[in-house]
This record gives sequence, structure tokens and C-alpha cells, in this order.
Amino acid sequence: MKTSAQRSPTAALLFGLVITLAAVLAFAAYMAVQLAGLRKLQSQMVDRNRKDSLQLLRIQSDLNSVALAMRDMLDAEGPYPLTAWSAQFQRMRGDLNAGLTLEAELAGEARTPEQRRFLSQSVAQFWDAVDRMFVLAEGQREAEAREQIRLSLQARLQALSASVSRLLVENNAGEQLAAARIAQIYQGVQRQLYLFLAATLLGIVLTSLYLIRSNRLVFARMEELSAQRSELAQQLIATQESTLRHISRELHDEFGQVLTAIGSMLARANNQIPENSPLRADLQEVRDIAQTTLNSIRGLSQALHPVLLEEAGLESTLDWYIPTVQRQTGIDIHYDKSGQSFPVETAAGVHVYRIAQEALNNISRHSGAREAWVRLKFLADSLELEIEDRGAGFRREKGQRGIGLVAMRERAEILGGSLTISRPAATSGTLIHLSIPRERVEAHAA
Repeated sequence: MKTSAQRSPTAALLFGLVITLAAVLAFAAYMAVQLAGLRKLQSQMVDRNRKDSLQLLRIQSDLNSVALAMRDMLDAEGPYPLTAWSAQFQRMRGDLNAGLTLEAELAGEARTPEQRRFLSQSVAQFWDAVDRMFVLAEGQREAEAREQIRLSLQARLQALSASVSRLLVENNAGEQLAAARIAQIYQGVQRQLYLFLAATLLGIVLTSLYLIRSNRLVFARMEELSAQRSELAQQLIATQESTLRHISRELHDEFGQVLTAIGSMLARANNQIPENSPLRADLQEVRDIAQTTLNSIRGLSQALHPVLLEEAGLESTLDWYIPTVQRQTGIDIHYDKSGQSFPVETAAGVHVYRIAQEALNNISRHSGAREAWVRLKFLADSLELEIEDRGAGFRREKGQRGIGLVAMRERAEILGGSLTISRPAATSGTLIHLSIPRERVEAHAA
């Protein structure tokens, strides 16, 4: 019989597991890098840009305050001279410079050197012009000072405001760009996540298909081996029965006939010897030994293969066998039959008889029980046999293969039945229950 070695799926599954773990680790590293970049983008660009915009708004508010003050200073009919505005301008100057310093720190690399120089130079030139204006006002030249406000300071202030407005616009554009980059990162991560999930699902599907295929091959191989084992067991059982039948017939026919002939010859010889001859006693002793041997051979022949199975059927064979076992072993066997009996086909009867024989042998050899129960049940749709004892119970010794139990199960399987071994409720011991469908054992008239 040709057999092919099945390749174990372990190596492929381990390889798949390694690939899956590597993919998970790679994706986790990718996610960590993307999230770190996203955090950096949010903290260094978005948050810093927002704070810088707040400082630019503060600067623009200071510039608006300066513009309002200069508008009031241009009113020649005002109640205060221009020099009275000096202290207010100093305060606004300090606040504006503080805002510009903080804004320069927050802007960082977002500002070009040209923008920094232009802003600082514009602010410095504006305050220089303001200082010159207040010098003119202190020299009682308010008209010239107002003219300088109108012609120079307001223009410089508008230029500063326009510059700050441009920086605010750039910040807004930067925020929009950062938001777009954040959205791009989110989309990329989401896309990679979907791809990873799809790849994972594909891997799971492929692994599942591979496992299903491997399991189908393994189970098919197991089924094939089980069928081969069952076929081999049936052939071995059939060979065993054929051998036992042949030995039984040889013992019964050959040796039985020889011993019967010896007994007849001894009887004739005994008749030819005088009544008072001491040889008569010796011949009688030999005749008794021959008869005892003949009886033993007939008993052994029946034990190997009861002729009753073929002549009278299973029920009669058990009726003869159970009292025989009781006499030989000394075990008190309670034999009970129930139901409407029906004829059992000879081949099936052999298997049932062998199961009962093996069970009773196990009770005699291993259980230590002195009492047993045998129940033969003829049911409407099945034939059942129960053999129970209250002994040590079924336990397999170390190194014991339980060939007898295997043979019992195989015989039950051959008949399409079931064999169960259990412990009787609330007692020790063993209960063997055999159930066979009636149509598999019933003998039908030809």
C-alpha cells in the first residue's frame, strides 16, 4: 500500500506568525513616527503660531492706541499741549516694545531676517520721529510738531500697521498650511491603517484557508488510517476466528476420535482379561484418564469455538457458557434475559459471544469480584448485552495496552454497534454495555 508523508503545517504557520508580528511592529513604528511628527507640528507650529498671532494682535492694538493719540494731538483746539502726551507715549512705547520682543521669540524660524530687520528698523524710525516731534513741542514749536505728526508719523504708523497686518495674514496662512499638513498626516495614517487592516484580514483569510486545507488533509489521512486499521482489525479478527474454528474442529474431530478409539480398545481389552486379574484395575485407570482427557479436549474445543453457535445460536450458547464459567471460576453469575428473543446470525453471534467471553475473563482475572451480572436484552430495535461486576473497577496498568478492550470495541464496530465502559452508579466496579441494531444481527430465514 502506497502512503505519502503529510507535510506538517507548523513551519508555515510559524513563518506566517513571524511575518505578522514583523508587520505589526513595522506598522506600530510607522504610527509612532507619524504621531510624533503630528505632535511636533501641533506644538511647534500651530500652538506657537497661535501665540504669535495673539502678540501681533496686541502690537496692532498698541499701534491703534498710538494712532488715536496722534489724532487727538492734531486737534489744535485741544485743552492739553503736545508735551502732555509724552508720558502716555512712553507707556505705549514700553508695552509695544515688550510685545515686539515676545513676538520675536515666538515667531522663531517663521520670520525671515529681512522681515525682522524691516520691523525693528520701522519701529526704531517711528520712535525716533516721535522723539523729534516731542523735542519740537518742548521748544514751543507745536505747529511744526503737528505738521510732523501729519506728514511723517501717521505714514510711518500706517506702514507699521500694514506690516503687522501682513504678519497676521502670514500666520493665518501658516495655520491653514499646518491644518492642511495635519489633515494630510491623518489621511495618510488612515490610509495606512486601512491597508494594514486589509493586509491583516488577507493574512487571516489565507492562514485560515491554509489551516482548513491542512486539517482536511490531516482528517482525510486519519480517516484513511482509521479505515485501514478497522479493515486490518476485521481481517485479524476473522483470521483469529478461522484459526480458532480450525483448531477447535481438529481437537474435536482428530484428538477426540483418537481418544474415543483408545477408550473403545481399552474396553475390549478389559473384556478379554479374567475377572480376578490385577490388570483390570490398571486398564480401568487408563480408561478413566483417557475419558478425562477427552472431556478436557471437548471443553477446550467448545471454549475455542462453541459448536453450539452454529447449531443452536447465541442464546443457547450463552445459556451453556455462563454456568460453565461459574463452575470454572467460582464467581456467582446472575444471568438474566428479557424481551422477545429473536434468532441471531451466526457471524454476529460469534462477536457477541467473544465480547461476553472477554468481559467475564477480565472479571475473573482483574476485578477480584466474586459476583457478576449478565443481562441479555432482546429489544424491538436492538440487541443489548450488559456485564457488570462490583470489583476493583476498570483501570489500565502502566505499560498495558488493553488489547482485549480494543478487540471488544472493534467487534462492536464491525456489527455497527457501540460499546461503553462505565462505573455503576454509587458503586465500584465496571459496567460494560453493548448495543447493536437489530437489523445487523437478526438472522432471516432463507
